[in-house]
Amino acid sequence: MSRKIKHGTDRQTVNKLNNVSREKGRHRRVPAFYIAGKQGIFSRTYNIYMHRKLCMGWHMEEKKKRKIRILQFAVAAELVLCLIALAGIWTSRENAEQQNRMAETVSDGCIKWVDFDVSYTALCEAYRTDVESYGQDVHFDWVELLAYLGTGYGGEFDSHEKSIKKDIAKVTEKLTSEKGLTMKELMKDNEYYSYYEEAYRAVLGGMVGEFEREVRAEDGSSTWEKVYGLKAYSPIAKGFEYSHYDDFGAGRSYGYKRQHLGHDMMGQVGTPIIAVESGYVEAIGWNQYGGWRIGIRSFDKKRYYYYAHLRQNYPYAEELKEGSVVTAGDVIGYMGHTGYSTTENTNNIKVTHLHWGMELVFDESQKESDHEIWINVYPLTMFLSRHQSEAAKVEGTKEWKRVSDIRDPAVTLYLQKEKISR
Repeated sequence: MSRKIKHGTDRQTVNKLNNVSREKGRHRRVPAFYIAGKQGIFSRTYNIYMHRKLCMGWHMEEKKKRKIRILQFAVAAELVLCLIALAGIWTSRENAEQQNRMAETVSDGCIKWVDFDVSYTALCEAYRTDVESYGQDVHFDWVELLAYLGTGYGGEFDSHEKSIKKDIAKVTEKLTSEKGLTMKELMKDNEYYSYYEEAYRAVLGGMVGEFEREVRAEDGSSTWEKVYGLKAYSPIAKGFEYSHYDDFGAGRSYGYKRQHLGHDMMGQVGTPIIAVESGYVEAIGWNQYGGWRIGIRSFDKKRYYYYAHLRQNYPYAEELKEGSVVTAGDVIGYMGHTGYSTTENTNNIKVTHLHWGMELVFDESQKESDHEIWINVYPLTMFLSRHQSEAAKVEGTKEWKRVSDIRDPAVTLYLQKEKISR
């Protein structure tokens, strides 16, 4: 008789039963079904089930992921299209705003307003390029370079600080590589370039050029050297400390509420004040707002330099009067804190400082009117700090005189014209 084997029999028992079967001449082996036992069957079935489930789950997950990727791609594509559309709208809006600004700032062929927002970085880079290219086959005018940038930036330099150097290099390379190409020809089809070129030249026109400077030797003798470069000066004499910050447009309340249309440089009473540019004295005397002040007009009449709050009792350089011709770098007065009074020679300003400003004049009707154009000279002040005029005290007096002179061709030309006209 064959022996029945119960489910769940272990391997050792099965082997023993098989051996017994062989001894009795029965050669039928115990099926693997019984070797695995009941537990083994469930395990195998469960494993198969789980494997299928896992495979199905993986495929489902892949489908979900694929759907998500497709959705993400669609959303990204929509965003890109939206950004392109917005960029187009923004560009159109900027162009419209620029056109509106041009319409507001230029009327009857005359500029009515200038926002001089050229940064210190742009001034330095354009000036360096100008000076380094002087005498070369292609000379790059710094005003033209700044006008080119202003056209591209919409006059807003601060948001393009990182690209200024690269943009200047790009346009100079183009002008160099294409023989005979000038900036005027390059920008002839741009309707905004002429405005920026005229506006920026009105600000900077007399500051860079050829001149002669005095070179003093140790024995006291001096020679004259022809140079090309910056012939405008910082309004504070060399070696005198001052502090300043961008305060253009700040509120003022004396007399009436108004904006501060200049730049304050805080220092000590008696600090020598320097003529920024060559020109002639157009106004001098007391003003209830500016105290003792000087107004100097550039020879091309585009710029009016205003120096205010000069020293009590001794505000001006000796013999300075209306009509006097000054050369850039000359001592013209001394720092104080006069003003805010209808009574002359009154110190009514709390902090000792020089207020200096620049008014642009494109038409004489703009001068001393409700349409005056004053610009922010803060970045220009920082730029001019690289060129300070050294002054020395005249023994036994309150006077200071510049140590080294310059010969400005603009002064010579003006004096010649004045002589002819008289």
